[in-house]
This record gives sequence, C-alpha cells and structure tokens, in this order.
Amino acid sequence: MKKGWLVIASCVLATSLMAGSAFAKSEASESNKGNSEQAKANADLKAKPGSEETVTSSTYDGNQGHNGYKGLLNAIDNVQDKPAGAVIADLLLTKYETHLTAEQKAELEAIKEKDLALSVVADLLDKNGSVTDAVYVQKEAILANVANLNAYKQLGKMYEKLGKIGVKLYVNGEEPTFEVAPFIREGNTLVPFRAIAEALKATVSWNEDERSVSVTRDGITVKLFIDSKTATVNGNEVTLEVPATIENGSTVVPVRFVSEALKAAVKWESETQSVVIYEE
Repeated sequence: MKKGWLVIASCVLATSLMAGSAFAKSEASESNKGNSEQAKANADLKAKPGSEETVTSSTYDGNQGHNGYKGLLNAIDNVQDKPAGAVIADLLLTKYETHLTAEQKAELEAIKEKDLALSVVADLLDKNGSVTDAVYVQKEAILANVANLNAYKQLGKMYEKLGKIGVKLYVNGEEPTFEVAPFIREGNTLVPFRAIAEALKATVSWNEDERSVSVTRDGITVKLFIDSKTATVNGNEVTLEVPATIENGSTVVPVRFVSEALKAAVKWESETQSVVIYEE
C-alpha cells in the first residue's frame, strides 16, 4: 500500500521539479543575454581535453557561477508549496550556502520542512480518492514535525472520510493504543492513564489502599486519586476541574493536567477533536 503512494509522490515531485527547472532555465537564459563571451569561455572549458571543469560546474558551483543558484532561488518562488520546493530548498542550503544571506537561509529552512512537502502529497492523494494512502503519507508528515497542529487537522479530516470519528489522541506524533477511547467530560478531555504514561515513557504505579494512581518521569511524580479532584505534583496538592475515574476497567485522567505536569506540551485541535501531546 505504501508503495502506491510512493509512486504517486515521485510523479508529483518529478512534475514539480520539471516546472521549476524550466522556470530556472528561463531565468538563467534571460540573465545570460549579452554575456556571450562568458558562454564561449565556458564552452572552451568543456571542450578542453583533460579539464575537470565543465559548463555546469562553472555555471553552478564556482565563484563565478552565481546565475545557477539565482535561477534556483527564482524557481523556488513558484514551487515552494509543492514537494519540489523542499528539494530545491535543501539543494540551495547544502550546495550554495556561502552565496545565501542569513534571511534567505531562514526562509529556505522553513520551506524545506519535510512535513510541508508530505502534506502536499497527502492532499493530492486525498483529492484523487486515495484516502487510505493519503493517511499513510500524512502520518509521516506529522512525524516530521510533531508540533504542526495543521498536520493533525488534515489527518483528522481524512480519518472522518474513513468513518473514524470521536476524540483522537497523539503523543509525539504517534497514536497510542488503548482499551477505552478518549472522551470529553465537563469541557475536559479524559484519556486512558496508562496509554499516555507509557507513550511518554513514564513509570506508572497503583495504590489499592489509597485508590490512587501515580506516574513518575524525569524526577516528577504526579499522583491522582480516583473520583477525587485532589491531586499532587511532587507532593504539592493541586485541585482538578474533573477527577480521575475508572471507565470499563481503565483509569482515565484529565489529559492536559497530567501532560503539563510532566512538562509535555498539550494542544487541542477543535475541528477534528484531536489531542496533541509532544515533548518540547
């Protein structure tokens, strides 16, 4: 299944690169008008036996080869929101870094973000009716940038097309498995305690006498008492808006309180009801 979307992604990328390359050649051609002597010199270099330098290397790589990277800079304006944009941005940053200003580098770093390119491919697959394949690609986009809330929103909409509705939970870009689905109560999202704790690689313990559950991570211990709005963080008492409780044999807890107490970021994407937790 993944092979199918990889083939389509390659086609999208090839098409975008061809468009960008054509534009770059046009720009380079325009900038080289009236510079026939330089062109002749480059041709002589290419024709010279034993010479390691070619027209390509002279134009794009050497100190005199400014036209090449400027052509790519012009091309990226037309494909920066396509998969080709990420490729060209990476090429500019790795091959022509010394030619770039600090501002240009910052802009290119933003463009080359892998998640943006993957999301474009996922959107194309979705529009072509390959929703299941689009989901696979969009999951990769999320893993490339776990803090991009729009990526979760895009995935959530795809899930809805496949009939997957309700509250969704993501921890560091992954979807933990759980026996009880997350749900909303009194405006607070409750999630299975063990699922979130294990996803954050925390230690969980249960105290039958106190009817309390504790999670420890990086020197922080959070304790919640079943059906009580009282909790503690490293022994300091905290009042919750909704208590931890047991649903169908699983302990569920208010996700924002637990995540933030463990120093993880928590975001809520309301349109697709997605809880996003990641370590900053």
